[in-house]
Amino acid sequence: MDAADLRVFEAVARLGGMNRAAAELNTVQSNVTTRVRLLEEELATPLFRRHSRGVALTQAGQRLLPYAVRVAHLLEDARRAAKDDGVAKGPLTIGSLETTAALRLSPLLSAYVATYPEVDLVLRTGTTRELIEDVLAHRLEGAFVCGPVDHPELEEEFIFREELVILTASAVGGLDKLVSQGDLKIVVLRAGCSYRQRLEDILAKRGVVGLRRLEFGTLEAILSCVAAGLGVTLLPRSLLGPVRRDRQIAVHELPKAEALVDTMFVRRRDAFTSSALAAFLQRARPAQTQADAAQ
Repeated sequence: MDAADLRVFEAVARLGGMNRAAAELNTVQSNVTTRVRLLEEELATPLFRRHSRGVALTQAGQRLLPYAVRVAHLLEDARRAAKDDGVAKGPLTIGSLETTAALRLSPLLSAYVATYPEVDLVLRTGTTRELIEDVLAHRLEGAFVCGPVDHPELEEEFIFREELVILTASAVGGLDKLVSQGDLKIVVLRAGCSYRQRLEDILAKRGVVGLRRLEFGTLEAILSCVAAGLGVTLLPRSLLGPVRRDRQIAVHELPKAEALVDTMFVRRRDAFTSSALAAFLQRARPAQTQADAAQ
């Protein structure tokens, strides 16, 4: 068994068929079938069950698959490490919460791109849950997420702290009035948004249960609905400067224990850190952290 065998096995398992794997690997089906058969003979156990629509993993195949995926990522990291000469260049794909991208990243990204023009930077936004899943799956080299993050495969690093506030239409006089009204709606991003979960917890502590949710895909839509009185939301206070302007939105402060939230940068512990990512992190870290590292 070698890395090439495991690559073929992983492609068949992921795509569910020998033909589809052969097309992706740019080879013929007979070659894929032969490699799988020889691997099964070497391991003395079937890895796939054949059926009319393709193949499915046996229990032995399910146990082997995580190792095949790990080897594939390790080989890719080895290739990148060998080609990385210490100069920040090439692809860099990172993720961010939409609020973080809107509030914090524009100056950082502008300065980074100007300093390292050979880096092909891609920024993808999502919820904390989505971003963590993408980092774990090697689809992102790292991501800005809402902390704390407690995962054995991830390394997390503090970047900055946000103060969260509840936003309502201007007619809402205060939190007491808010929680006493019936049929309360929260205006939130999709499931997996950390601010959404925190808002639900905050309201639950005040006896508000049976919440109705209005889900939207953008901050612009959320703020417009809040201003129109359709519901309430929870967002960083620092967002209000750029977006409040002419909107009729009231701001309701929270106790510090509920309001403060840390934004962390997470990446896989076992993944290769490219020169492009290292340079990005150097610019993203708080000034005090950089000063401490220089001592």
